[in-house]
Amino acid sequence: MSVKKFTLQGEYIELIKLLKYLNIAENGAHAKWMVDEGLVILNGIKENRKRAKIRSDDVIQVGEWIIEVS
Repeated sequence: MSVKKFTLQGEYIELIKLLKYLNIAENGAHAKWMVDEGLVILNGIKENRKRAKIRSDDVIQVGEWIIEVS
């Protein structure tokens, strides 16, 4: 597993925007597809909301990546 750390600049970031920003998804459509296919785990639970608000202390797992948000 590879860990990426992300520091929020505001209160939250939408899930698909975070996946694009960290280059885990190639583009918005790819990010949406990843969520639709059930490839995204947010805090240990499969996440199906594309625009889920990701906040500080959330942990996201996508394939080989783990994203720690602070």
